[in-house]
Amino acid sequence: MKLFSWTIIAGLFMNIGISDLSAIEKPRVLLIGDSISIGYTPFVKSMLSNTVEVVHAPGNNAATVVGLKNLDDWLGDKSWQVIHFNFGLHDMKSIDPSTADSNMAKMVSYEEGNSWVSLDKYETNLRLLVKRMKKSGATLIWCSTTPVPAGVTGRKPGNEIDYNAAALKVMNAEKVMINDLCAFVGTPEERLAMGGRPKDVHYTEKGSKALAGEVARAIEKALDCRR
Repeated sequence: MKLFSWTIIAGLFMNIGISDLSAIEKPRVLLIGDSISIGYTPFVKSMLSNTVEVVHAPGNNAATVVGLKNLDDWLGDKSWQVIHFNFGLHDMKSIDPSTADSNMAKMVSYEEGNSWVSLDKYETNLRLLVKRMKKSGATLIWCSTTPVPAGVTGRKPGNEIDYNAAALKVMNAEKVMINDLCAFVGTPEERLAMGGRPKDVHYTEKGSKALAGEVARAIEKALDCRR
């Protein structure tokens, strides 16, 4: 009877151990980005919940200058298999110069201020961020900045083209995978149809779900490349 009891107990512990081990062995993915990424993160988590642990870096990660200040904290001391990251919408936004050193610089109309991070500085900052992230051993995925529609405050439509071109130079040189969400969103008409808000850089739930699908596919591709 005692042998039977210990056999059952041992089996229970083995089952618990296997379950825990399975959870521990899930690949860990870090998402870094602004409010666009905050919008699609819950859907990415849901799409990959059975196979991947998805974590978004705390809060709105804003511009590259914020990334340089906080990247070590975002990475922490845990291992990451994939890092999917994006900057740009905040770098290009027109700000009150007196707030330039804050984590969330105050936006003003495009005519009243300068870009938070100039194009040249943006490229330099991205190089520094990529080099630091590579040290983590994770596979990196750069996510292009989504389109700036007409009528928005504090940003100039079309500026994302220049910022994406600068980012692409860095990512090609550093051999970083690309998730081209800007191309996926497409023209202004296509953007509205897929769930882009008018006169607003953000997306409806429908739009965030569509973006999440592309993000999830990029993550799965990166994980396949690691196997």
